[in-house]
Amino acid sequence: MNWLGLLYLFLSVSLQFGGVSTKNQGHEDSAATSFFKTINKELGDPPEVHCSRERSKAAWKIIQEYLMPFVEKERYQISRTCKLHPDNDLYRDQEEHKIQVDLNEWQCGYCKKRFYDDKFLDKHFDNRHYNLLNVSHTRCLADVCGALHCDLEMDSVPPKKTKCNPAAAARNRHLCEGLADSCFPVKQGPAASRLHEFFLRQFCDSHTCTGRQKPFSRGRRKKRASISYLVISILTLALLFLFYSYIYMYSRGVKRGTQELKRVTPIGRKKKPS
Repeated sequence: MNWLGLLYLFLSVSLQFGGVSTKNQGHEDSAATSFFKTINKELGDPPEVHCSRERSKAAWKIIQEYLMPFVEKERYQISRTCKLHPDNDLYRDQEEHKIQVDLNEWQCGYCKKRFYDDKFLDKHFDNRHYNLLNVSHTRCLADVCGALHCDLEMDSVPPKKTKCNPAAAARNRHLCEGLADSCFPVKQGPAASRLHEFFLRQFCDSHTCTGRQKPFSRGRRKKRASISYLVISILTLALLFLFYSYIYMYSRGVKRGTQELKRVTPIGRKKKPS
């Protein structure tokens, strides 16, 4: 690979300073462009991935906040054939190799490099660790964004009201109902049946131009905090209470002692004549 890189550099410099004739300029440029594409392919350029990382992240967040807590409550296992399963997220392994060291510091779990922002770490994954993506299978979580209302999650500012497209709404509703049927087959039992109904109300009913139903109408359910987190929180509050109680009692004792000393007249001290 090293000799290919050197040859690439040599040809670049030669074409820039070698004084290529005007008559053969078009032919030379075409040949050089073709050759450079071949060299880039040999050097291992990242493959083109037709899957939006940002929309995949939005879909994952919606699934975790508005669906999985209810699935876990029912103790239901989503099949791998379901498009909402984590195995169908192309970027899941890379997302799990993100380490947030501090508020504005992120670390790559593969090579330990650090970045100031999550988006720079995403670019690092695209440039340095693209070979870890399994692009042989057509799996992309962004494909279900139409059903899950990803645009609402991605827009930090509420979008302006636009004219509803009935065809797009019908298409997204069909996709949403297909997810409900494949992920929560009614024939699999009461839990699957309840989740099927929940999914339709939570995501699918709002795919209409009437505006009567809003997305995520069933709300979100927060996951229970771990026992260790609760114990640590209680101990921290108790220690803070004891610390401030000690400070208060100490400052009060010092103040009282100072007032008592002022009241005591020193022995042998004479009063000044009036």
